[in-house]
Amino acid sequence: MKIWIVLLPVVLLAGCSTDSTADLQPIPGSITYHGQPRTKLTKSPPGSVIYNSFYDSTGTKLRETYILQPDRTLKLTRREVVPDFP
Repeated sequence: MKIWIVLLPVVLLAGCSTDSTADLQPIPGSITYHGQPRTKLTKSPPGSVIYNSFYDSTGTKLRETYILQPDRTLKLTRREVVPDFP
């Protein structure tokens, strides 16, 4: 009986974990929507953070965060909804 008291919360919490390896997919307005940009960011060091703000098709303001990879590609790491009125 005591083992069920210990195992039940462990089993339940195992199902609550999130998959942090899932990559965000670009949407219209994203810098990488049609693939990587043609121009390479040669003056920025790898690891630099790039922000992109735009409105989606519903009029919602979004802000994306990219990280410049060592091969000079951009990796989309975060997308958040920005309120219109702060």
